Amino acid sequence: MNCLTINLDAFLHNFKVINKWMSQHDASWTVVTKVLCGNVDVMNALRHLGVTSLGDSRLSNMKTAKDLFPEYEGWYLRVPGPSVIDEVVALSSVSLNSEIETIVSLEKTASKLDKTHNIIIMIELGDLREGILPGSLVKFYKSVFNLPHIRILGIGANLGCLAGVAPNVDQLMQLVLYRELLELKFQHKLPLISAGSSATLPLLLEGRVPAGINHFRIGEALFLGTDLINGGILPDLRDDVMLLHAEIAELKEKMLAPPAETTTIAPFASEQPDLSEELSPGQRGYRALVGVGQLDTDINGLTPINSNYQIAGASSDITVVNIGDDPGGLKVGDTIKFRPNYAALLRLMNSRYITKFVEPSLDIFEKEIRKKYPKLKSASNILF
Repeated sequence: MNCLTINLDAFLHNFKVINKWMSQHDASWTVVTKVLCGNVDVMNALRHLGVTSLGDSRLSNMKTAKDLFPEYEGWYLRVPGPSVIDEVVALSSVSLNSEIETIVSLEKTASKLDKTHNIIIMIELGDLREGILPGSLVKFYKSVFNLPHIRILGIGANLGCLAGVAPNVDQLMQLVLYRELLELKFQHKLPLISAGSSATLPLLLEGRVPAGINHFRIGEALFLGTDLINGGILPDLRDDVMLLHAEIAELKEKMLAPPAETTTIAPFASEQPDLSEELSPGQRGYRALVGVGQLDTDINGLTPINSNYQIAGASSDITVVNIGDDPGGLKVGDTIKFRPNYAALLRLMNSRYITKFVEPSLDIFEKEIRKKYPKLKSASNILF
């Protein structure tokens, strides 16, 4: 059977390590759950850990979290569109914003519900995603400063999310200075600068993140351990929280390269790895076909755990793996394990064709947490 396993022991390990980093920096953090796609088992594992601050960009996932968590601080991480304002106020405590009209709409809905909605004003610092231009910051802030049902929790930025530019100290210092400017001009404290992410963690470990950056939104490092700047895995983190197990449906010795000239007739031909320089003409070896394809995940984002294996290509529902000269005891029905990157994991979690298993069971996990870590506290808990 094809399945994605979620190792809760490895997850707990990463959680504790990141929580320690945050404590050492005197920062709070929100666990970004976008990649979980609302998976109830993993969300329950977060609940057992005492986490109360969760960030997502899908309102259906936020509803799942709100149903599971008795105390819930939800961060809506996608800039709200006009059609979702009511749901954003109802399901989230905090939203990231860069449009005055949107914040005015949030105010109207919050007023109707007799509640206060918290916002982070997002500033564009070079990633070319959401955010207002720094030159318009004071005017923007003045427009929303006195809205009675809106609390400006702080300022923030997305760095390294779209354009691929690595976060740097200068960008982070700009945010610190912008906060100082707003606090002096409007005589009002802004509790948070929310600019930390998995991409910022290498800077944090080097001691180069300014103290003013006091809120992090972290997902990928928690679930995959990834060092997004230097490659590989961040120090002390584990990379086996999420593993794909793909069942072998065929295992045969074959030619490793097609005998005829290839074309782009195959629907995923442009996405296949180029092995031409690595294979000699007529070279043969064992090939395994596993029942996971491009429909289920980004095949190029999978890395076989066995470094001797190599993905040769994939169709919508089959992936071909070169095993080598010796199958090493593998047979039909066995599974090949793969480590997914973030893009591959996101599609796997969202695929209804891939079974998800948590290991160990939630009951055992909860007992182990209480036995080993009786004083484990929440990861963030910013508002309550």
